[in-house]
Amino acid sequence: MNVSFELHNSLHGYQVGIASLDAQKSLNALTLPMIEALDAQLAAWAEDPRIACVLLRGNGPKAFCAGGDVVQLVQQCRAHPGEVPPLARRFFADEYRLDHRIHRYPKPLICWAHGHVLGGGMGLMQGASLRIVTPSSRLGMPEIHIGLYPDVGGSWFLARLPGRLGLFLGLTASGINARDALDLDLADRFLLDNQQDALIEGLVQLNWQEQPQLQLHSLLKALEHEARGELPEAQWLPRRERIDQLLDHPDLPAAWHALAALQDDGDPLLARAAKTLASGCPLTAHLVWQQIARARRMSLEQVFQMEYAMSLNCCRHPDFPEGVRARLIDKDQPPHWHWADVASIPEEVIAAHFVDVWEGPHPLADL
Repeated sequence: MNVSFELHNSLHGYQVGIASLDAQKSLNALTLPMIEALDAQLAAWAEDPRIACVLLRGNGPKAFCAGGDVVQLVQQCRAHPGEVPPLARRFFADEYRLDHRIHRYPKPLICWAHGHVLGGGMGLMQGASLRIVTPSSRLGMPEIHIGLYPDVGGSWFLARLPGRLGLFLGLTASGINARDALDLDLADRFLLDNQQDALIEGLVQLNWQEQPQLQLHSLLKALEHEARGELPEAQWLPRRERIDQLLDHPDLPAAWHALAALQDDGDPLLARAAKTLASGCPLTAHLVWQQIARARRMSLEQVFQMEYAMSLNCCRHPDFPEGVRARLIDKDQPPHWHWADVASIPEEVIAAHFVDVWEGPHPLADL
């Protein structure tokens, strides 16, 4: 199942639980068995009075988690065109339940988010009570490459970024470094990649009976003091004003064209973002525009319920299977998007992605 669990004994009978993603060849991409095992263990630890806190990490130097393993999912989509394969119903429901559990976890849950933190990895990270980034951290929501959309709670955290930065990051799959993550409240602490052992040692030595939050804060603050000199330069907050102006349009097609026009811009970061958008999935761009606008008025639970319908509908429509086929299976890029012109996608096609595709109560109604 490529997830391992261990317990470290602390003072007065308390323990620190460590959950490790262990699929290094796939950059710790989440499979359904990994999701189910992690959810079950976190649930058990939440009820165990001996567990003082939990550390969630990914093994290997390259990634905490580079997303969900969508290849098997899309193979089923391609075998059943126009339908929602049973695996999709189960995969997305279980993944979103896990993400929601982390958001509502009753104990300190620390996420060590080094290396690649993409898609499903962001879903795990953003709910954690303490989100740690390192010099190697590269966060992002790259779904526009494959015809999906920023799910796993992306509607929630992108909608809450300053100005139109959430929209920009969702449209362009732009990378977020550690300084950006701190600036945008997508991370809480910055530590060095080689400080994980010191963190674990500190957690074990805490007295969890007396002012544990104060002690935990002091530990993290001391470790961070040693690391601060390695913070990279900010990328996106200094560009917020220009990005806000670029995306200040009444509809998605106008915003798309304004941003895509920057492919030869003198700012290399914006030029790269423009090229990514121009080659990305036009339908995804519409979904990003819609999800962020809708999520501003939603609770976290409503966001996951909305995203569940969106994800199942993406499995029914052709762009998601085609994007994964071209990028990850056959690797004969670029994908041939079904709706290639961003201005010609029918409104009913976009609206259909938000429609329920099940009978009876919402499968995530109990969140």
